[in-house]
Amino acid sequence: MNKTDIMIASQHVLDALKQIGLNLYERKLWVALLSRGTATAGELSSLSKVPHSRTYDVLESLAEKGFVMAQTSKPLKYIAIPPAQALERAKRKLKEDFDVTIDRMNKFQSSSIIKDLDKIHKQGVQLIEPGEMTGALKGRTALHSQLDSLFKTAKQTISILTTQNGLNDLIENHTELLKKLSGKGIKIRIAIPDSKEASQTASKFKGVAEIRKVSKPISGRFAVIDNNHVVLALTDDQVHPTQDLSLWTQSEHVASNVIQPLFDILWKNAEAV
Repeated sequence: MNKTDIMIASQHVLDALKQIGLNLYERKLWVALLSRGTATAGELSSLSKVPHSRTYDVLESLAEKGFVMAQTSKPLKYIAIPPAQALERAKRKLKEDFDVTIDRMNKFQSSSIIKDLDKIHKQGVQLIEPGEMTGALKGRTALHSQLDSLFKTAKQTISILTTQNGLNDLIENHTELLKKLSGKGIKIRIAIPDSKEASQTASKFKGVAEIRKVSKPISGRFAVIDNNHVVLALTDDQVHPTQDLSLWTQSEHVASNVIQPLFDILWKNAEAV
């Protein structure tokens, strides 16, 4: 098998390697090295078609991640680590880096610097026009991250209209936080679909939120926090979580004069669970 045959045989794995976080040059060089066992940067550059000017820094990145090993030889050569071992090394390195980063963030949160940054942010917000405090949330993870942040700022009320799937997500992602907020006296109301399944699911919020079922066939999802913030789902909850699209706005006008009154009308005509 010649070099061309080796690369053709290995090409089908390149896209799969993208899923584990390797960029294009990393994928090409690692596959090239696997096909040779050991090689110099120049040889790998020729084999993989990665520019020679980028080969050394990409190989160094692969070594840091645990995919290759450098020999102390002249010229410098690299050794391919067996794939299964390489993945184990990479997972261990990721976990170590993750733990270090989280530890640094925890220390940063408790430092005086965070107060300085908060002050800068508050001053910046005062300069922003109300209409600019709006953003699109792509993906359900982004939606729930934003809800989590907004729920934590709540001082008085949280009003939520949701679907069965939305209710499941609410329980999975926000139960403990909503319990804490309820314990602080924040009024939480959740309007759910008129179904036996939704009523049973919502029972997990007993003592945390007031629950009512809406008889009208409404399948929307939105939340209003303190008549100030609104998060509104723009897509059906049946779409793939990565394709979920929502809108967040900090607008007292929209919250208190549009969305909250709509919720109140539905709530008034809804039946207690």
